[in-house]
Amino acid sequence: MEKPFAITLDVGTSKANHTGSWRTERPVYIDRLPPCNNACPAGENIQSWLYAAEEGGEGYEKGWRQIMADNPFPAIMGRVCYHPCETSCNRAQLDTAVGINSIERFLGDEALKQGWSIEVTAPLTGKRVLVVGAGPSGLSAAYHLRRAGHEVAIFDAEPAAGGMMRYGIPKYRLPREILDAEVQRILNMGVTLDLNRKVTNVEAEMRAGNFDAAFLAVGAHIGKRAYIPAGEAAKIMDAISVLHGMEDAEPPMLGRRVVVYGGGNTAMDVARTAKRLGATEAVVVYRRNREKMPAHDFEVTEAIEEGVRMKWLSTIKHADGGKILIEKMELDETGFPQGTGEMEELEADSVVLALGQDADLSLLEGVEGIESDGGTVAVSPNMMTGHPGIFAGGDMVPDERTVTVGIGHGKRAARNIDAWLSGVAYAGTHKHELASFDKLNTWYYSDAPQSMRPTLDVARRTSTFEEVVGGLDENNAVYEARRCLSCGNCFECDNCYGVCPDNSVIKLGPGKRFEFDYDYCKGCGICVAECPCGAISMEPETI
Repeated sequence: MEKPFAITLDVGTSKANHTGSWRTERPVYIDRLPPCNNACPAGENIQSWLYAAEEGGEGYEKGWRQIMADNPFPAIMGRVCYHPCETSCNRAQLDTAVGINSIERFLGDEALKQGWSIEVTAPLTGKRVLVVGAGPSGLSAAYHLRRAGHEVAIFDAEPAAGGMMRYGIPKYRLPREILDAEVQRILNMGVTLDLNRKVTNVEAEMRAGNFDAAFLAVGAHIGKRAYIPAGEAAKIMDAISVLHGMEDAEPPMLGRRVVVYGGGNTAMDVARTAKRLGATEAVVVYRRNREKMPAHDFEVTEAIEEGVRMKWLSTIKHADGGKILIEKMELDETGFPQGTGEMEELEADSVVLALGQDADLSLLEGVEGIESDGGTVAVSPNMMTGHPGIFAGGDMVPDERTVTVGIGHGKRAARNIDAWLSGVAYAGTHKHELASFDKLNTWYYSDAPQSMRPTLDVARRTSTFEEVVGGLDENNAVYEARRCLSCGNCFECDNCYGVCPDNSVIKLGPGKRFEFDYDYCKGCGICVAECPCGAISMEPETI
């Protein structure tokens, strides 16, 4: 006779005495959505590739390939993404967020070092897709479309690929050899790239090339201007032209005293670039205070470390040869800056306007059905414009303008284009309930602060364009990956198996997780209380 698995009043097994019939609730294994996954604009399965990376060795390639399922630029994104995943990381409420961005960079760099590549395994469809723009969104779309078996051609007006990754992000943040290597990987898959090819009429290009669909991803390369009364000797430039000019053989001449007007990340990039070009004075003039500044805080901090001066609550009133006049501002009760009438004069050899930028939409003139407003193109949830077969993304559509958002647009557009070419609608993916911090049992996790990445000393930063922030070494990368709490998803810690008083948890083997034997389970809920990652839920008994 079997020994009882639970205390019963009668001699015999728990199953014979139907202890499971005592329940009013039953535990159920579930998968919840990790907050890092939910926050990633590129739609990466972050928790999955962290789980692979923590194995080390062969796990690095496995983790890299998991990233590549969604994002073709791990080495780039590990450098330039503003990592909203870390902002959302539950671990930040325990000690510090997992260094997701630094691990992604490590995996991306390891892939380049080892020469890992992506093969096209899908059968060829015979469909041709035109991608206009070789920036993050266009390259992402081309990558995913090629993986789906389509023939893809990219047309770009610039002499080199990368879009705003090349012409809007300085080399000290994104070394060009990293950018070139990850772009080349996409081209090696069979994507064709036609540079110095400006598209002036998208419909004409589609007809000429027998393209079945098009994805438009023209970057925001036109700097916005502001009216500043100026004398004839005043040298006023826009930030995008300055950053673009850094890719030319001769960098732009800014002078020894440079004033940058604006408060975003581009303003920080230009001011820091000016210091590297030899400016003795680089001053950022912004009409609000630091708390209202749109630039990321770490960008501001690094700029100040490098000697950039900040003139918050200030606006430029006049510019003339060698001097600018600024008015001090104050914020009203709504947070809007108001002039005080108090003036100050600054010396300046050049003024750089960093007030935002627009995309060139001239290629859409006369295309039936396409609506544009405020420098952007209207698209439906499937990323298609009002003209059948023409899709758009990146800086051209209303959304946050970051590299990661653009990459996400490219992936979403590619999947919808693939479906549209097949005559079906892309169904998307189901999102689970969010694994919020209150669903975790964090007493099981010991304190483990985030690894710090090496940073170039300030003297070197201001005299060269060397990369400012370094990467993790192998030991730190594994350590950092293992800090993941596996929020919402079972990682087979055996807690439920060990604490169950009825022995009703069955181990299914490595990688297969567990299941409940409801003939024994009395629904006490101890397994839920003791699950570290919140992967078990109590549900009302239905029978």
